[in-house]
Amino acid sequence: AASPPRPGTARRILGALRRRRVARSWPALLAWLLLAATVLVALLGPLVVAADPLRQTSSALLAPGAPGHPLGTDDLGRDELARLVHGARPLLLVSFAATALAAGIGTLVGLVAGYAGGLVEQALMRLVDLALAFPSILLVILLVAAAGPGTVSLILGIGSSLAPGLARLARTLTAREAAKDYVVACRLGGTGAPRILLREVLPNIGGPLLAQVVMTLSIAAGFAAGLSYLGLGIQPPQPDWGYMVQAGQEFLYTAPRLVVLPAALTLLFVVACNFVGDDLRDALDPRGTA
Repeated sequence: AASPPRPGTARRILGALRRRRVARSWPALLAWLLLAATVLVALLGPLVVAADPLRQTSSALLAPGAPGHPLGTDDLGRDELARLVHGARPLLLVSFAATALAAGIGTLVGLVAGYAGGLVEQALMRLVDLALAFPSILLVILLVAAAGPGTVSLILGIGSSLAPGLARLARTLTAREAAKDYVVACRLGGTGAPRILLREVLPNIGGPLLAQVVMTLSIAAGFAAGLSYLGLGIQPPQPDWGYMVQAGQEFLYTAPRLVVLPAALTLLFVVACNFVGDDLRDALDPRGTA
């Protein structure tokens, strides 16, 4: 007979987090705080900072601390603090959306390949191997260049390039779970494959997958910032941390803050995602993933 209903994926992950506690070390705690602060700035910052990030004035390259401009102005007289605050949202939007797309595609392919086995697994994983053999950044550039710069093309390009790595992990985890007794019992009981994958397998591989997805978020953020720097991402005049680095490099020696501040914020977000991913992995999959 089929096994009794199991708690959903989200409930199992939350239960594991409560039992094992995240942020047990100060680097992990700091990373969680940085990640939360970045998200809050992106969501609420534009409501708090009243200055218009697009408004140009004649007071160009004002030094930090100038009246009305705590971080000074850029070469066009635009408030630097407002541009940094408003520039967080596009980066995080692209990063989270692309990571969600990669997680959806990768998890689906990995679940099907790991559970079906045989020719289905070989066909899907050969496609995954082919995608992994192609340099990710080059694939992203080609996809974005073909679709044209913009938020949607960034999300599609980055998400498609990151999906194969998650698919390989999902396939490994699924194949390991599919060989266990509770899955065999479900099969013998006549439970359909979609129900087994969604109700039985996915909740048990959700922890390691979530940790890897958070780490993938850092890669997506790096790609998004890098493509904006190259002019293939978020288009001006909309502020974006990657493009702000490119626009400010002309004034690297006279006004280094125009480059250092957006670059440092991007770096902190990327590093925080990696530490949070490591912390989640330790909490949700302490034995490690084979």
